[in-house]
Amino acid sequence: MIDVLVVDDDFRVAEINAKYVGKVPGFRVVARAHNAAQALAFVERQHIDLVLLDHYLPDMTGLELAHRMRENGHNTDVIMITAASDVLTVQAAMRQGALHYLVKPFTFAALRSRLDSYAALRRTVDRVSGRGATGQEQVDRIFGALRALPIPASPGLPSGQSEPTTDLICGVLHRADHPLSAHEVAAETGLSRSTAQRYLRHMEQSGRLHLSLKYGDTGRPEHRYVWVAP
Repeated sequence: MIDVLVVDDDFRVAEINAKYVGKVPGFRVVARAHNAAQALAFVERQHIDLVLLDHYLPDMTGLELAHRMRENGHNTDVIMITAASDVLTVQAAMRQGALHYLVKPFTFAALRSRLDSYAALRRTVDRVSGRGATGQEQVDRIFGALRALPIPASPGLPSGQSEPTTDLICGVLHRADHPLSAHEVAAETGLSRSTAQRYLRHMEQSGRLHLSLKYGDTGRPEHRYVWVAP
């Protein structure tokens, strides 16, 4: 098993990322950290193969944390998962040795593609290292293993709707312990109410959500949605 540390200052995002990792065969989340100090403590006291690392942390940036781990002699691999998408941050992540860089919001398929390529890299290195000397062909195999597999487009989404936003709404509904209205989903996700309503309507029509009506004293009934898809 590949032991993973999930580092994100947002508790909900860390939980979602951990659930995603748990769905990929061969990977398990052994710890979650919400700041750099917690992450360093976990790396110091237990075996960690891979860190899924957010850049925006409360006590230092993810890149500073990656540099600190290297300074302390930890060769833990890093995949950046962050909303930071500027070129300078991406370049700095490459220089710190990040193996992949995934920009939020992302889909489970996007993360799985990176994890699968990381697992392939480890298998390739294990095979090559058993031979001692490494030639160009073996080096090419190692670097080639890091290429993420292409992510197939998800069919069936209406024009103007995206898979990352769909995943975001699904995550909110999946965690909820009661039906939610479009207004509540919008508040949880940061989307506008009309956008949330548009996505909810499509997911309800496709059978992923169940629609119920809540009647008040006056006016139209409120539409409320609950997650039903496996």
